[in-house]
This record gives sequence, C-alpha cells and structure tokens, in this order.
Amino acid sequence: MDVEHLVHMANQIGQFFQAQPDRAEALDGIATHIRKFWAPRMRHALARHIEARAEGGAEDGLLPIVRDALQVRADVLD
Repeated sequence: MDVEHLVHMANQIGQFFQAQPDRAEALDGIATHIRKFWAPRMRHALARHIEARAEGGAEDGLLPIVRDALQVRADVLD
C-alpha cells in the first residue's frame, strides 16, 4: 500500500475529528478509528513511515492532531 495514501487518509480522519471541541475526545476518536478500521498491515506501514522519517529528520506529512493522537495512543500502530 502506498504510504502517501495512508498519510492522506489519516489526515482526512484528523480533519474530521479536529472539529470536536474537546481535544482529548478528538485524539481518542482518531486513534480509535485507525485501530478499528485499518488493517494491521496499514497501521504497520504508517508506523514504519513515521519511524523512518523521524530517524532521517524529515517531515512525516501528518497533521499535528494526527501525530498527537498516535503518540497519546501508541498502541494504535501495533
């Protein structure tokens, strides 16, 4: 699966939940959606992308709210 497409989909989820007034609920909503509806191979590909970009000091392309959700709920990408 194309990782750029995964980043795009994760950002779309983030944009949807970003409208919620409670940030904690938004972060949980993003994480729950990805955990519930993405196949493990999709989650693992996104995790590898994030790790590779972090190691190289490059931008991962994720919206800050998505990145925060994945950091708060690290179990999502397992």
